[in-house]
Amino acid sequence: MRHLPICLDIEGKPIAVIGGGVVAARRTELLLRAGGRVTAFAPELAPDFVAILDHPNLRHEPRDPTPADLEGRALCFVATPSPDRDETFGALARRAGVPVNVADRPELCDFIMPAIVDRDPLIVAISTSGASPILGRMLKARLESTIPAAYGRLAGLVGRFRDRVRDRLSSPAARRRFWEDVLDGAVGDLALAGNDRAADASLRAALEQAAATHGETHGEGHALAPRGEVYLVGAGPGDPDLLTFRALRLMQKADVVVYDRLIDDGVLNLVRREAERIFVGKAPGQHTLPQAEICSLLVRLAREGKRVLRLKGGDPFLFGRGGEEIEVLAAHAIPFQVCPGITAASGCAAYSGIPLTHRDHAQACVFVTGHGRDGFVDLDWQALLQPRQTVAIYMGLAHLDDLMAEFIVRGADPDLPAAVVDNGTRADQAVVTGTLGTLAAKVREAALRGPAIIIVGTVVTLHGRLNRGTSVQPALDDAGDLLAAHPGAPAATCPV
Repeated sequence: MRHLPICLDIEGKPIAVIGGGVVAARRTELLLRAGGRVTAFAPELAPDFVAILDHPNLRHEPRDPTPADLEGRALCFVATPSPDRDETFGALARRAGVPVNVADRPELCDFIMPAIVDRDPLIVAISTSGASPILGRMLKARLESTIPAAYGRLAGLVGRFRDRVRDRLSSPAARRRFWEDVLDGAVGDLALAGNDRAADASLRAALEQAAATHGETHGEGHALAPRGEVYLVGAGPGDPDLLTFRALRLMQKADVVVYDRLIDDGVLNLVRREAERIFVGKAPGQHTLPQAEICSLLVRLAREGKRVLRLKGGDPFLFGRGGEEIEVLAAHAIPFQVCPGITAASGCAAYSGIPLTHRDHAQACVFVTGHGRDGFVDLDWQALLQPRQTVAIYMGLAHLDDLMAEFIVRGADPDLPAAVVDNGTRADQAVVTGTLGTLAAKVREAALRGPAIIIVGTVVTLHGRLNRGTSVQPALDDAGDLLAAHPGAPAATCPV
C-alpha cells in the first residue's frame, strides 16, 4: 500500500487552489462542499467557476501566489496549464510546509485525490495510488450503480443516534454488536426503504431492549459480558479471491482471529482490522500450540464474550481437525458456526490444469492424508489401487519418497503419472510433474517446501495442455514421457 487512506476534516480551514481551469474548478467545488475556505489564485477563471463564484467560502485572487499567501494553509492544490508552473508552485507549497496535490503529477504530490462515491455522510473513496485514474473512475461508476442513495440516509440515522447509544451501552463490544444487528436487521431495511420515521422508532426500541439486555441504564456502570461464539471458517488454499461471501462476512465480525501458518497474508488482511490476532503455528511436527491447547483457547476466548474467528486453510472438515475443535466447543456449550472453504486439492488442481476427474481418465477421486498423528500414515492401499481413479494426498511432501515407493511396492506401475502442486493458487505456485518412479527426485531438485498437494493418476497428463499457473520445468519433457508411457492415456496399464 503506497498511500495511507484518511479522511480530513477541512471545515473552516484555509485552502489554496492554484489555477483557473476545469480541473481547478472541480477541485474547488469539492473543497467547498466539504466546508473548506478556498482562495483560488489565477489571472482568470474558466466558465466552470461561474456556478460557485458567489459561494461565501470562495475568494478569487487574480494573480500568482506568493510564499506568504501559502503560509498557514491546510492544503494546496495545483492545476495550471503549464507543467513547469505546476512544478514551481508545488515546490513553493512544499517550502511553506503545506501538503500539496499537483493534478496528474503523482510524483509531485504529497497526497492524491481518490475517485469518490458520495452518499453523504457515507463516502466511498477509490484510489489506484496514481497508477490509473481511469481505472479508479471505472470502479466508481460501478459502485455508483450498486450503492443506493438511501445508504446516505441510513448513515445519517446512525450518526444521530451514536452519542445516545454510547451513553446507554458502555461496553465497546456491546455497542459494536448492537450496530451490527441494527444495520443487518429491520432498522436498516426501513431506512433503505425511505421510511425514516419507522426506522427512527425501531432504532429507539432496539436501543431500549439492548440496554435492558446488557443491564445498562444512564446511572449504571455495569454491563454483562456479551455472548461469545466461534466461527470455524475455511480460508481456501491461498488465493483471497477464493474466499466465500459468508467467510468475508464472518471475518469482519470477529473480535479475535486464531490462525495458523497456512493462512496467506492476503487473506489475513481481510479480517476486521481491529481484531486481535493469535498465531498458533501448526507446521507439520512443529506446533506453536498443541491441538488440545488450541481447543482450550477457543473455549476461553468465547467464554470471555468474544466472537472468535478460527481461520483454517482449505476446508476445516477436510484434514483440518475442525471436527475435533467443534466437539470440544459443543461439550462446553459454546455456540459455533462452520463456514466451508475450497479444499486444497480442488483449488490446486484447478490452478494447475489437472482436473481431478475426467471422463477419459478418472470417474472417482480419493482424498487421503500423508501425515498421521505419529508421522507417516498407513493408508488403505487396496482402496487407492483402483482403476480410473485419482488420488490426492494432503500433507505428504515430507514423506514423498516413501509414498511413491509404497505405491510401486503395492503394485502400481512406476510409470503412472504423478504431480506435486506447491503453494497452490498463490503467486508463487509451482508444479512438478513426473511418474511414481521419478517424481520424488524431481521435487528434491526443485527444492519445493510446501504446503503442497500430491496428485496421482493419468489426469496429470492434462497439465501441459490445461495449465494456467506456473510450473517448475523438469529436466526431461514430462508431457512427452507420460504420454509415451501411457499411449492413449485412458488405457493406463496400472489402475490407481
